[in-house]
Amino acid sequence: MVVRISRGSFDRSKGAKYEALLKESEQVLVPAIRRLKGLQHYYAGIDHLSATLINVSVWDTVEEAQQMESLPEMIAQGKKFTAAGVQFERPINNYQTLWNLG
Repeated sequence: MVVRISRGSFDRSKGAKYEALLKESEQVLVPAIRRLKGLQHYYAGIDHLSATLINVSVWDTVEEAQQMESLPEMIAQGKKFTAAGVQFERPINNYQTLWNLG
């Protein structure tokens, strides 16, 4: 099992704007992500206090997690968030799990 974590930071004063963008992205991303092989779970969230947003997903394998790198809908949404001022941490890491409480 692999956990993929993508994190971005933003101007705290514009948190409501980024929360709205994150909610809007659900309409485009959910259908696209659901089509991918190996997905177990996907979470998108925002922390206004630290001015960060995050996408956490759980996959069967690293190769399946890496599908996100070439997903056209994710690439387009990433560009939209970047143009709006979100700074994403790169690279996006895929963590092989060693234990879980699932």
